[in-house]
Amino acid sequence: MGVQLKFHNVTLGYDRHPAVHHLTGEVAAGALVAVIGPNGAGKSTLFRGVAGILKPLSGSIDLGGLDIRDIAYLPQSVDIDRSFPISVFDFVGTGLWRSIGFFGGMGKSVRDKITRALAAVGLNGFEGRSIGTLSGGQMQRLLFARVLLQDARLIVLDEPFNAIDTKTSADLLALVKRWHGEGRTVLAALHDMELVRDHFPETLLLARGPVAWGATAEVLTAENLMVALRMCEAFDESAAACSDDMPSQAA
Repeated sequence: MGVQLKFHNVTLGYDRHPAVHHLTGEVAAGALVAVIGPNGAGKSTLFRGVAGILKPLSGSIDLGGLDIRDIAYLPQSVDIDRSFPISVFDFVGTGLWRSIGFFGGMGKSVRDKITRALAAVGLNGFEGRSIGTLSGGQMQRLLFARVLLQDARLIVLDEPFNAIDTKTSADLLALVKRWHGEGRTVLAALHDMELVRDHFPETLLLARGPVAWGATAEVLTAENLMVALRMCEAFDESAAACSDDMPSQAA
């Protein structure tokens, strides 16, 4: 199957202050991986690094030969400016900017793709509405439609099921399973431990640094979760970028 994503002792952060420390490991092509951890564990920072938005402070991320156009990144919905005057149709179309450019023409084939993506997430009839009029669940469906349109080999989802209704969550989880079934590599930052146990075979438990990574049943132990909580609480926000001073798991 091969390796799709490899972390080489990577540290990621902002203004030389690390948010993710010394992560080493690999993700197989076609894997379905949950990334979990307490608030402030560095999950969003890690995903921005994978998506190429954030450069590592040290170490490296190997994308297994992927071009940046082969990565689809779904940010947390709170990171989207809902006041921006853009329609649902045009917002989904931004998923194609890497292939057609910001000022590329939208021919019939492109418009048909956007229409099909909206239909796939249950947003038929919403094409002309402003994104600011959407509910939280509708906004999440919209973000999934944009990911669908990108047709990427590596999909990175930051809190894709956060604060949405049960029906929307089930519909979007079905899309995640579809991508996995198509052999795409999917990473998702999640909080719902039951959902992780039921649907994600592999889990990375992060707490500014790696706590455990492997089969979900082996990672999601009470001991590991307590270690993660302690590591986040003890982390020094002012630590230098290359210091290796994470609290030990035995602390």
